Amino acid sequence: MGASLWRCSAAARDLFAEADRATGLPLTKVCFEGPAERLTDTAFAQPCVVATSLAAAAALAELLARANTKVEAAFCAGHSVGELAALGQAGALTPSDCLRLVATRGRLMAEASAATDGSMAAVLGLDEAALVQVCEAASRETGVAVQVANLNAPGQVVLSGHRMALTRASELARAAGARRVVWLDVGGPFHSIYMQPAADAFRASVASSPMRSPSVPVVLNVSAQPSCDPDEIKRELMVQVTSPVRWSDSVKTMVELGCTIFVELGPGQVLSGLVKRTAKDVTVLNVEDEESLLTTAERLQTLV
Repeated sequence: MGASLWRCSAAARDLFAEADRATGLPLTKVCFEGPAERLTDTAFAQPCVVATSLAAAAALAELLARANTKVEAAFCAGHSVGELAALGQAGALTPSDCLRLVATRGRLMAEASAATDGSMAAVLGLDEAALVQVCEAASRETGVAVQVANLNAPGQVVLSGHRMALTRASELARAAGARRVVWLDVGGPFHSIYMQPAADAFRASVASSPMRSPSVPVVLNVSAQPSCDPDEIKRELMVQVTSPVRWSDSVKTMVELGCTIFVELGPGQVLSGLVKRTAKDVTVLNVEDEESLLTTAERLQTLV
């Protein structure tokens, strides 16, 4: 993850080096070499994803500058931990402060996950209102909690909670007409009440971290609205790990405000797919390696 960007971009190499220095973790080595069990450990996965995302952004900016092409974002947004990458890219946080916060967030969420037998599952074909009722019934029947965690795209909602409640919610969702329920390979019940210990501990780190007004508005996960207010952004980060990620609404907000080009920066193309499912008649590009970097830079030169 990110190795191709490191090889082709000096800016990406600088970012990975800064990630290692800022966090005190061997993020570059883990990104490039694994092993897989360490890369998927929440404590490493979160800073590794953000480091790679910021490296992708740095590599793209470097390449566009070399081509004398000026591209300015109208908004930044990120899904879950990606929101911190968005804040770093928008200048609300320095790369070092961003990565330190992410490393703390990942460690705290890993600790909270270890204390709970929890997971997450994607439900296809039911809307939020129906799934809120499903979660309430499953929680009531099992005595443990499950809740709506991610509103990813029309017809795709992720639930999170205790495995027993999640199992019952999966059964109830299918009975209510869900086309499919897919359990996710994740480190814990993220964006649920089981992350409250992490949220409580993370609050102090957020409060003490320098936060500036971003250079462009950041569309926040909880409200799905753009903000340039450092205090509002800090309040968001303090509650985000226990609150639903309203990604579909965030994409709709950006489209309503005039966005027609979306560039996903970082490993994989999951968000690209979610944007395509949510918004019609938009251009979706991504940067995750040298090939996609060159393709996206070339397309942007023809679009702006």
